Amino acid sequence: MEYFKDKVVYQIYLKSFKDSNQDGIGDLRGIIEKLDYLEVLGVDYLWITPFFVSPQNDNGYDIADYLNIDPRFGTMEDLDELIAETDKRGMGLMLDMVFNHTSTHHAWFQRALAGDSEYMDYYIFKDGRSDRLPTNWESKFGGPAWKYAGHLKKWYLHLFHVEQADLNWDNPKVREELKKIIRFWKEKGVRGFRFDVVNLISKPEVFADDNCGDGRRFYTDGHRVHEYLKELVRDTGIEEMITVGEMSSTTVENCIRYSNPEEQELSMCFNFHHLKVDYRNGDKWELMKPDLMALKKLYIKWQIEMQEHNGWNALFLCNHDQPRAISRFGNDGEYWKESAKMLAVSIFLQRGTPYIYQGEELGMTNAYFSDIEQYRDVESRNYYKILLEKGKSKAEAIQTLAARSRDNGRTPMQWNEEMFAGFSKHMPWIPVPDNYQKINAMEEEKDPDSILNFYKQLIQFRKSRKALREGNIAFLYEEHPDVLGYVRYCDGNEIIVLCNLRKKCVELKEAFEHCKYVLGNYEKVEIGVEGLRLREYECVVLEKRIGAIH
Repeated sequence: MEYFKDKVVYQIYLKSFKDSNQDGIGDLRGIIEKLDYLEVLGVDYLWITPFFVSPQNDNGYDIADYLNIDPRFGTMEDLDELIAETDKRGMGLMLDMVFNHTSTHHAWFQRALAGDSEYMDYYIFKDGRSDRLPTNWESKFGGPAWKYAGHLKKWYLHLFHVEQADLNWDNPKVREELKKIIRFWKEKGVRGFRFDVVNLISKPEVFADDNCGDGRRFYTDGHRVHEYLKELVRDTGIEEMITVGEMSSTTVENCIRYSNPEEQELSMCFNFHHLKVDYRNGDKWELMKPDLMALKKLYIKWQIEMQEHNGWNALFLCNHDQPRAISRFGNDGEYWKESAKMLAVSIFLQRGTPYIYQGEELGMTNAYFSDIEQYRDVESRNYYKILLEKGKSKAEAIQTLAARSRDNGRTPMQWNEEMFAGFSKHMPWIPVPDNYQKINAMEEEKDPDSILNFYKQLIQFRKSRKALREGNIAFLYEEHPDVLGYVRYCDGNEIIVLCNLRKKCVELKEAFEHCKYVLGNYEKVEIGVEGLRLREYECVVLEKRIGAIH
């Protein structure tokens, strides 16, 4: 079995996890303070979002120095202690590597702006007049994907923020620089890496206008991306470390190649297709209710095709770039506890490596901010202006942000019912949601029926069953409009997972009398020849013991 198949990863959005020095910003020592909590939860790896030197135009994903720690997050000594303390607890650290672009404050880009031809070739510059863009590509954050450097009479490419300049991976010197960075952190004792939007690193040989899109079809899963990933992994010796690639607008065929062990690229992939089923006409900023049948079909497609071709999925519903899943796909009011547990089961027991995003194990919800001044995210603030320009009222624009903003996942971790949710004694960099007195770790640790304690059970259950760690998957009730059902199986043992995705009761007539109930979000259910009745947002996990459980 590959070393990562029985592991669970916990994502820490550093800025919002725990503030140890009371400046309103989470830091490395804050993680150290909460390692016991994470150990008891049962996770194996901690993926930490970037803590490198950065002007913070994109909350650390605009890196100005890959080899030094931003003082607002701590020191190298703090990191050394964190690595040592996680090792003591049997956990490992995964760092976030942003290799598609750097901050324009990075020394490489500053040398490029100064006219140094060697460093200009580290980035993607195009000659041109100030009134004529090289292409009509759009930035992921809104507006053109090009910025004019007047004194050079050149444009530079920025697929994201204007101060995030895309690197030129076709330059072998750039690739060698990035390998040095990986080796540096590997020698420090880091045990894994997450690569940000890594499938965008290979740009086209010829840049052209996109007359039917925003340009992504020209640079997504580019023609040399697999070659470059193989080279990076081979030359840094990280084949046996856990690695995950964030894949933007990718295909299942490419993710099979990225994650198939024979390719020697990455351990697994994040894809985001299942998190677009509530986008109207594919537009994130146009609201609609989630298409749950589309969600099911995407699960089925990716699970089955990755299984058939030996790919591996990273399983997730939340991260720092997404609204809270319970507010999107569940019910964060009347059925808050039930739907949070159901969503956890629905994704956690599929084939792949599960990821928990901080606060997800508590059932943290969207922030529901009511004023643009409460938002910090550059994308959200940009799109607020764009929505107003399109004729939306301020109320409509705020309603859209309340459902879609990345800041929904970036609010402070809710540790207790004290002021600022125990995250800090100082006003946090972003407001705390109003529900922190109900939803917090201290309260849930005391409640045997809490979402937090359910996650602990779920993690241990997954680790205890070979069928869940290594087994195959087959789907049940594929055309049922309300139920997500699947079976995990290995060596004659079966785990059956049934999830009611809606606020309504569902009757399943099949006989389950030979199955044993092992996990669920309601009181224990009776399984018999008459079938099974699933209550609102109910999940039921059954086990059919044909042979010995490994």
